Amino acid sequence: MSLQISVVICTRNRPDTIGQAVETVAGCDFSGFDIHIMDQSTDTKTQEIVGALSERYASKCDIVYHHLAKAGLSAAYNAGIRTTTGDLIAFTDDDVTVPSDWLSQIKATFDADADAELLYGQVCIPESVIPELQNGNHIPVLVFGEAKRFVPTEPYEPFGMGANMAIRRRLMERVGGFDEAMGGGGTLRSSQDHDFAYRTHRFGGTIALAPKVKVDHYGIRSEDQWPGTLMAYGFGDGAFYGKHIRCGDKRLVLTFAKLLIKFRLREVQRRLGKTPFKPDLHGRNLMAGYRAGLAFDIDPKYRLYQESSRGGKMSVTEANAVTTATRK
Repeated sequence: MSLQISVVICTRNRPDTIGQAVETVAGCDFSGFDIHIMDQSTDTKTQEIVGALSERYASKCDIVYHHLAKAGLSAAYNAGIRTTTGDLIAFTDDDVTVPSDWLSQIKATFDADADAELLYGQVCIPESVIPELQNGNHIPVLVFGEAKRFVPTEPYEPFGMGANMAIRRRLMERVGGFDEAMGGGGTLRSSQDHDFAYRTHRFGGTIALAPKVKVDHYGIRSEDQWPGTLMAYGFGDGAFYGKHIRCGDKRLVLTFAKLLIKFRLREVQRRLGKTPFKPDLHGRNLMAGYRAGLAFDIDPKYRLYQESSRGGKMSVTEANAVTTATRK
């Protein structure tokens, strides 16, 4: 049985949901795949769960456990890419479940589009979690109805979620991996998905949006946790724009300027009482992320942040708080 797809699941201290994530991937109606768990947990609970599942599914697929000493989502992505061998690499999260046709739909999409090198699918809300939204909680999702291609010769806006993503291995030669200063647990907190997709587009890659490739997301942000998530998104977006602007990307200069102007206009309207007062936590953190990125050097070939003597270090921060749910 030849290996066609390697699946990478990055996790940290989520023993309540990692089992259901791995189990649904292992249950896919597809042959020729393996699963790699990139664990950054501070205890052995995840290792024990993965070990039991590895034995249960040994006759169908290899489930390989890796423990990483340093936390950080982008670092875990890159480690997963290095340790796998499949021509296609599929990514999902430790608070996600996949349907039985997940891998076959990914393979079909790439087979139908020889130029596509990065794929994003839908990230949906499972029915059992919908009541959580009615209680004021939030779940990040990505829902779209039509298949679409972003080709290098056309404008592209950052799009996609790492919770349901797949790449051709050959893409890494041009893109150079994920930016380890960015993303959950990284110094610059988020936006590693947008950055990776933008660099794919910028360096000549075709991106496919595949609505038939679906997953369910159980990562709930409570009303108390959601402001921190928005702040991290704004901080990471500011660092994303700042990096590419420093590389001379004139198009993103204009895009970033428009974002800042919209934020300022909304702030003025709130202060004048023309709109209900609700802090724009995303907008308020754009410039903070931009300034934080200035402490780093940049690798001009791949547009990746690098550590510098000005204080830019690939240090570990706390990831966004999430209250996970389980399948019912």
